[in-house]
Amino acid sequence: MESATTGARRTSTVRTSTAQTSTGRTGTGHPKAAEVSAGLERLLALIRWLSPPGLSLTTAATLGTLDRSGPCRLTALASNEGVTQPAMTQLVGRLEEAGLAIRSADPADGRAVQVQITDAGRELVGRRRAARAERLSALLARLSQADQDALAAALPAINALASAQRDDVPVIGGED
Repeated sequence: MESATTGARRTSTVRTSTAQTSTGRTGTGHPKAAEVSAGLERLLALIRWLSPPGLSLTTAATLGTLDRSGPCRLTALASNEGVTQPAMTQLVGRLEEAGLAIRSADPADGRAVQVQITDAGRELVGRRRAARAERLSALLARLSQADQDALAAALPAINALASAQRDDVPVIGGED
């Protein structure tokens, strides 16, 4: 008997094997790109469902980045989170007002702004991660041991993908 995951993978493969670009052409990139992309979309929906309410995904991601990476230039933070510098400036202003982050002059270049998470921000990120982990634990308990092991085995590849350089990958709708 096949597991639900195997059946879902097979169904997903059939659906995504003929993925088309926005121009209607069948994609010619990496052969697994459409399948992985569809899986990541489902994963993003799961992350939204797992996450406690109260913060936008961009706000939560920004705090998470600051928590993991430490102080960061505002321009680099905007680039990393995929938003414009003015949008990040506004977001950081809201985070400052809430006591979750602080801005200061970059020690290496006083003209640049550096952002860092506060203790209150770090505590909020920790509470949100704990709540997400608790909800995820209940879902993992419903999976077979083989599926749980497969998820754990995929983590290094997921981390490598998330950490891959994005500078040379074209932006959708951007110039070539």
